[in-house]
Amino acid sequence: MDINSHPAQPPQVYCSVVVPFFNEEELVDRFYNRLAKVMRKLDKSYEIILVNDGSTDRTGEILEQIALRDQNVLLVDFKRNFGQTPALQAGFDHARGEIIVALDGDMENDSFEIPIFLDKIAEGYDIVSGWRKRRQHGWLLRRIPSMAANWSLRRISGVDLHDFGVTFKAYRREVLENIRLYGDMHRFVPAVCSRLGARTCEIVTKHINRPAGESKYGLGRTFRVALDLITLRFTTAYLTRPLHFFGKGGLTLLALGAVILTYGLIRKIIGWFGDGFDLFTVHGPLMALGFMSIITAFLLLATGLIGEMLMRIYFESTGARTYHVKKLVGLGQDADAPPGDSDQTGLGADDTPQDHVSPPRSIMT
Repeated sequence: MDINSHPAQPPQVYCSVVVPFFNEEELVDRFYNRLAKVMRKLDKSYEIILVNDGSTDRTGEILEQIALRDQNVLLVDFKRNFGQTPALQAGFDHARGEIIVALDGDMENDSFEIPIFLDKIAEGYDIVSGWRKRRQHGWLLRRIPSMAANWSLRRISGVDLHDFGVTFKAYRREVLENIRLYGDMHRFVPAVCSRLGARTCEIVTKHINRPAGESKYGLGRTFRVALDLITLRFTTAYLTRPLHFFGKGGLTLLALGAVILTYGLIRKIIGWFGDGFDLFTVHGPLMALGFMSIITAFLLLATGLIGEMLMRIYFESTGARTYHVKKLVGLGQDADAPPGDSDQTGLGADDTPQDHVSPPRSIMT
């Protein structure tokens, strides 16, 4: 079997726990012992998927030893460091559980809280997200940038979560089957899934100072998040109509340029018959702005049209849908919808009449 394949399998265990690691040799054994103790107490079938994200210390070696002695553990070992999002995606791809829980291996999250997440899923929610309400990080480099990013995410996505960045989340399997993660988009899963009607709730979790090692996150992550916000807005609201995304700015600039150049033309005509007004001497920069607005407007409109063509080529060639069907009822079709009816991109279209996407619902606890 190709180890890089993404097998589409029915659930074979109750819960899969996905944990990415990168250079955490001092914490691996301690983390695993706590997690294994929690999972054994569940009295339900489980598996633990440990992803070694190209660690350069002994993390990979220790994880391999754990996988060899515990039949409930699978190690996914990367050839090099790809980042947290690909590591989580690899774990999701190999998970067989009905419920999938993700958390970091730095021990900043308390694995003993996993049963609380599972209980909330049992209540009917599709995604349960942790909230590090009392974070132990410093204000300047971590907490203030995080607060700004979370505020922006709430405004853009319409999902009322306080902590998008936390990895500690639980998902129903069918929710993750409809998405693919790129860049640093793992923190945006609730926002993406809300477009497909996923029910999301948030629970307060402990945040613990890591007992050893150093954090892999810094201020530089804030800039990547800012860029990903643009991607999130585009993919959740304009994926099936990119011309609307580029066209708004294009039409605005076209109107601005038209007003400026019309004014310049009128002044020039008056100057020919009157006071000899020299338009480009008096209003040279203004005229340059008008010309640049017109040129930029055509570039934006052209980009939007190209995007429209690419969107149609993508959906028609892959068979992907712009909607997600939960089930079919009536006419002998009283069954869950087949996988082919799902939007495999996981990027729902905007709430236009043809999309029929359920509005996002976020329930805070």
